[in-house]
Amino acid sequence: MEFIGFNSWNEKLKNEQHLIIAGPCSAETKEQVLNTAVKIAQNTKVKVFRAGVWKPRTNPGNFEGVGVEALDWLIAVKNQTGLLTMVEVATPEHVRAALEKKVDFLWIGARTTVNPFSVQAIADELKGVDIPVLIKNPINPDLKLWIGAIQRIYKAGIKKIAAIHRGFFPFEETKFRNIPKWEIMIELKTTFPNLQIITDPSHIAGKFDLVPDVAEMALSMNVDGLMIETHINPKIALSDAAQQLTPFQLKELLDNLTFRQSKPENAKIIDDLQQLRHSIDSIDFQLLELLAKRMQIVEKIGFYKNLRKISVFQVERWKDIRETRIQAGGDLNLDADFVKKILQLVHNESINVQTKKNINK
Repeated sequence: MEFIGFNSWNEKLKNEQHLIIAGPCSAETKEQVLNTAVKIAQNTKVKVFRAGVWKPRTNPGNFEGVGVEALDWLIAVKNQTGLLTMVEVATPEHVRAALEKKVDFLWIGARTTVNPFSVQAIADELKGVDIPVLIKNPINPDLKLWIGAIQRIYKAGIKKIAAIHRGFFPFEETKFRNIPKWEIMIELKTTFPNLQIITDPSHIAGKFDLVPDVAEMALSMNVDGLMIETHINPKIALSDAAQQLTPFQLKELLDNLTFRQSKPENAKIIDDLQQLRHSIDSIDFQLLELLAKRMQIVEKIGFYKNLRKISVFQVERWKDIRETRIQAGGDLNLDADFVKKILQLVHNESINVQTKKNINK
């Protein structure tokens, strides 16, 4: 699939290296929307104003958005500030209303991405329409589901597509509201190199004071932009109050972030990096050779255990491996969790090798 990048979405984005989107989680009142937009527009790095008009909430009775009326507030934002506008759509009716009010961009939320029927209904409504669509990752870490949503919108004829990385539901205790799982974002970029990816640090962080660290990490991972929830007075926000920044905090954040080049242009830097990468390549191939030798020994051990009717998994041996290797890793300045993960992967494969051989025998 060949996607059209945001530099060609609108003349105002022509020379942008990173797409910066900001605005409140929800459009609550006209005054709140306009006051927030005016303050945001004072920062020239921000080009797009986002606001949730329809809000999918877990429990009925919570604030679920103002609805169509708020689209007129976005028209006022564009007229007063020159910012482009963007809303979330979850149904064909949302799409029709947003198009009628000439909203500039649409985004599909995480709760919608998980449902192929909903995404297809939106795609059908978008056939024949030329408008940029940004697609958030699904709540669960399912790359195929994310790709499927992108494919459905693409097949509707939309080429101006970007992905929004907003993190994934945490099944374990974590300081973040949603776990970043950068590896899934990287895999998506590897699958579609010309697909632009924007990170939503607000939904990953869940708390305003964690947003800067997540945003900095995202930029270091070579994302193409950021979408940051910003409210004129987050303390009284009707949704996601804890993770929204004030316009002043947004300015501070953007002024202090390191916006990086995707590729170095200096010949000396390129050459230095290339030499270091050659060293990494050599070490990687040595690691693979060592792993292959280890599995050859594992296979012999599996054969011996099967012959002597010894169980494949030996808990004391596994405990000894973990303790001694983690300690050795620590002596080499390797992070303990990193070593644990590698050991678990190698051990799982060792079990697979031994049980497969046993079954074949």
